[in-house]
Amino acid sequence: MTGAAPTPSQTVGPFFDLGFRWLDGSELVPASHPGAIRIEGQVLDGRGDPVPDAVIEIFQADEHGHFPPATATAWRGLGRCLCDESGHYHFVTVKPGSLGGDAAPHIDVSVFARGLLQRLVTRCYFGDEGANADDPLLHGIGGDRASTLLARADQGAYRFDIHLQGAKETAFFAW
Repeated sequence: MTGAAPTPSQTVGPFFDLGFRWLDGSELVPASHPGAIRIEGQVLDGRGDPVPDAVIEIFQADEHGHFPPATATAWRGLGRCLCDESGHYHFVTVKPGSLGGDAAPHIDVSVFARGLLQRLVTRCYFGDEGANADDPLLHGIGGDRASTLLARADQGAYRFDIHLQGAKETAFFAW
């Protein structure tokens, strides 16, 4: 066929409930688990408007700094949450332990949303963690950009808002 244009790339989605059934969802541990923490936030677009159908996925080490083996059945270190109509999400998990070296405890975060041809990848560090001062990634980014990766203690939870664009844009990483 001559003169045909290539088909456009497809965006991620739509997101179906089916994609959330294989995980425990947003609760990696029960709220009653010793050391359980809540991480919550909102996904916002470049104008500061909520993104109601974004999906946030996290992967992390356990409280001892160990990543789960591929065959893990109890602690998988993986969670997924569909944002509500106001762009809010939350996870119940544990604060990861030290990963060794100068790396501060953190959670790897992926963002999926309409209009994104690929997932966005970032990290969630804990604002009250002393090891942040020596973390090479936070040092490399520096200043205001590094502050976009810090979850702040807020009313018994850690608050981690994700700004997709604009003046408050979260630092994202190529993968």
